[in-house]
Parts: sequence; structure tokens; C-alpha cells
Amino acid sequence: MTELPLAWGLALAGALLAIGMIGVLVRRNVIFILISVEIMLNAAGLGAVVAGAHWGAAEGQVLFIFILTLAAAEVCVGLGLILLLHRRFATLDADAISTMRD
Repeated sequence: MTELPLAWGLALAGALLAIGMIGVLVRRNVIFILISVEIMLNAAGLGAVVAGAHWGAAEGQVLFIFILTLAAAEVCVGLGLILLLHRRFATLDADAISTMRD
């Protein structure tokens, strides 16, 4: 089996991180922002797995399991907040929701 070079794997992780960051900064829908955060977490996990595979260590895969656990918890809390915001403001637009300074 051929190995993926470290630079290519980290470049892919960096590209995914940039796509996720652009999604967080550009999109106004809260669901798309949550998806973009998930893409960034997956990019961090990919970087950990690629680095661990390059050095022959299992810590990268263990770290990826922790990142997946964190992502699952973030989705649960995020979707709960999205439901609450939709009930209160009847929209998922981040600009309309930013009036929560009561």
C-alpha cells in the first residue's frame, strides 16, 4: 500500500479548514455555520491522523476519536440551540438573531 505524503495530507486538511472558515465567515444561516464548524473539526482530525501515520504513532487516531466525540457533542448542543432560536425568532438568519442583547 502506498503512503500519502505528509505535505499532501496536511495540504488537504488545510484546504478543508479554509473552506470551513470561509463558510463560517460568509454564510448567514445558522445551520450552514454549524456544518462549516463540523468541516473544520474534521480537518483537524484529518491533520492528526495524517501526522500520526507519518510518524507511525497511534496518537493521531486516538485524537481523531476525541475530535469525533467533541463534534457529536457540539452537534447535539448546536441543534438544540438552533431549535430554541427558531422558536424564539422564527428565523435562522444570524443577522436577525444578533439582537439578543436584552
